[in-house]
Amino acid sequence: MQAEGTFGVIKYDRWYKRMVRKGQQRVKLEIYLVSIGFNLHKFYNKQNRLQKAA
Repeated sequence: MQAEGTFGVIKYDRWYKRMVRKGQQRVKLEIYLVSIGFNLHKFYNKQNRLQKAA
């Protein structure tokens, strides 16, 4: 099975396999937090690449 884009990176490269929380509100919060972490990591890496290139 092959996932696409961001979900594939989160699942396979970050080893995030399943939800830990129960309940719709808590699952949403967990997805939001994982997404924020992914975006921060991506931003940090981009900043480092730009800084090294300059």
